[in-house]
Amino acid sequence: MVAHFDHGIRPNSAEDCAFVERLAKEYDKPFVCEHAHLGENCSEATARDARYAFLHRLVREHNGEIYIAHHADDVIESIAINLLRGTGWRGLAPMQQSGVVRPLLELTKADIYRYATANNLSFRLDQTNADDTYLRNRVREYLRTVPAATKKQLLALYKRQRELKTAIDDIIAGEIKNLILARLPRAYFAAPETVEILREILSRQGIHLTRPQLEQCMLAIREFAPGKKLSLDRNHFLQVNKYSFSVL
Repeated sequence: MVAHFDHGIRPNSAEDCAFVERLAKEYDKPFVCEHAHLGENCSEATARDARYAFLHRLVREHNGEIYIAHHADDVIESIAINLLRGTGWRGLAPMQQSGVVRPLLELTKADIYRYATANNLSFRLDQTNADDTYLRNRVREYLRTVPAATKKQLLALYKRQRELKTAIDDIIAGEIKNLILARLPRAYFAAPETVEILREILSRQGIHLTRPQLEQCMLAIREFAPGKKLSLDRNHFLQVNKYSFSVL
């Protein structure tokens, strides 16, 4: 199945949907499109959340996986953006969501353009890619000046970081099996590395925080007076008790 999400950010975005639909018919693939009206002032995060909500709904309905055409340049851009935002080490291994397959990560944008040209493939360019209102576009423009050899080194480091992340996640999962999560004392989180345990505890409850937010939680667990609360997101908060804490 070919799926397309029309964010409704650009006046001509419906043309993209029509283009993808024509290609799906040409290759005899089922096609589905959802139209939203997010408006030209929509943030990247809001657009991404809406898009993935649509895709994950299709996955549940059809028991499938999401395939996305992110490429090597997207990886480098994401790492740069994460660094600018003050990421922890996990931000150096982006694009690893469960249930999302990215088969083109070994290819650069130039590789893809060359393939499209050689095979007479038509494509459309998103006009918002030239809008420097978006951080990703500003980062992309800067990265044009980075030598190809440097990008290759960054991609090699990225692959190693992904391997390390998988190994660390396995260790954390094994550690959590030996813990009684509901009874972890506040003192347990005195060690800085236990932030990874806290991250896993929260993610299992559907709470996904940035590294600075996790550090704030660690500080709250260690230093807040009993009864004090810390907002985690719109639906959850952390309450510190005398010897432990709760996520409500």
